[in-house]
Amino acid sequence: MHPGSLLYRYAAPVRFHALAGPMARALWLIAVPLGVAGLVLGFFVAPTDAQQGEVYRILYLHVPAAWLSMLLYAAMAGWSAIGLAFHARLAFTLAQAIAPTGAVMTFLALWTGALWGQPTWGTWWVWDARLTSELILLLLYLGIIALRGAIDDPRRAARATAMCALIGVVNVPIIYFSVVWWNTLHQGATVNLTRASTIAPAMAWALLLCTLALWCHVAAVVLLRARRLVVEEESARGARWALQWRTA
Repeated sequence: MHPGSLLYRYAAPVRFHALAGPMARALWLIAVPLGVAGLVLGFFVAPTDAQQGEVYRILYLHVPAAWLSMLLYAAMAGWSAIGLAFHARLAFTLAQAIAPTGAVMTFLALWTGALWGQPTWGTWWVWDARLTSELILLLLYLGIIALRGAIDDPRRAARATAMCALIGVVNVPIIYFSVVWWNTLHQGATVNLTRASTIAPAMAWALLLCTLALWCHVAAVVLLRARRLVVEEESARGARWALQWRTA
């Protein structure tokens, strides 16, 4: 079967609903052992940081959450673009399902960053370029969620929130490159694909395992939320059709 036809097949909400449940369960089965291994390695095997001491270990939650906050927004914008371009209901549904989890990951990144920053910088918060742009990302998520709930017509709500998501996606590269473009308190990237890692191998492996675990967990949560939204949307469509039939 051609890959395109396979994607088209599962773009149908009913088929997506049948596929999403098993996929979410499989992702959780992967996430649990990865998460346990990553936390054990990070908290009991990885060495203490020479400069920051034990407090650095919060990075095993902070860094994956920060990465996911940006990745999820980019994915939400991507599904929004697909929905607007092809009038695909499932794409709008996936974008809607991503928003709450993206907001949680962004809040988690900010909160753990504050816990890390207080003993490291001597303050819970500074109007640093990275922190400020991440806060703006949280406000974008919350604004999109609020806008979706404020519009009664599902089609208008989907289009309006999709446009907002596409406008706000410009903030994602600003977050990522903020430590390069501006002189900030926030440290630069520790993990870089273009050069050797500057952290110990045990730290790197722990970070990788925790990141994969959290990503699998988040993907499962988004799939199950999208699955529930599909049921709600199909039920609402059936109710509207029945009402129109009775009043015709």
